[in-house]
Amino acid sequence: MGEIHLVRHGQASFGAADYDELSPVGHEQGRVLGRWHATVAQRFDLVALGGLKRHRQTAEAWASENPGSPAPADWIVERGFDEYDHREMLLRAHPEAGDLAGLGRWLAENAPSRSAFQAMFAAAMARWMSGRHDAEYREAWDAFRARCLGALEALIAAAGPSRRVIVFTSGGPIAAVCQHILDLPPARAAELNWSLVNGGVTKLLYRPGRLGLATLNGHGHFEWAGDATLLTYR
Repeated sequence: MGEIHLVRHGQASFGAADYDELSPVGHEQGRVLGRWHATVAQRFDLVALGGLKRHRQTAEAWASENPGSPAPADWIVERGFDEYDHREMLLRAHPEAGDLAGLGRWLAENAPSRSAFQAMFAAAMARWMSGRHDAEYREAWDAFRARCLGALEALIAAAGPSRRVIVFTSGGPIAAVCQHILDLPPARAAELNWSLVNGGVTKLLYRPGRLGLATLNGHGHFEWAGDATLLTYR
């Protein structure tokens, strides 16, 4: 039986000009996971990652503390594991924000706190996932979900049986995969997405014609490190 370990990227730079850049905490989250895997001698046959900067930076931080891991030249980049476009999602729900250039300013004025932003984002996400406005999005929820599942299927086919694979991705793809496995309604998938820890690990088991969930949102490596600041969600 093979294993797929889906790792949510480390903490990105919320509120910064470039969100797709790990914060100092995000880099440390990747390093702690790497140290944990090296300490428990958990080896991986393949490393895969989405195409975003925060995916690669998390993988690089992990590999820096795990010298037995596959070399970066052998990593598989699969854009199917990329996150959804959260900026478009917000703009479609709030066209009064104007355009991408003005979105940050509009959010600062209308969602000045993290809790206010989360409420606004959750409503925008519910709109996207509802299926009632699919024509307004470049990638509707069902298309996003199909993309993520297609990437997973392609990776399993490339890996072959009885391999251990680690994938550095985002919360959206992990939630989409879990929704498929657990047969959850979209609203529950959205709730799951919000609960995923930066640097957390969701472990899947696979064999021909079968895909199962073994561990969801595991983050015992942060408890092992003894640093409460490593437990973040955004």
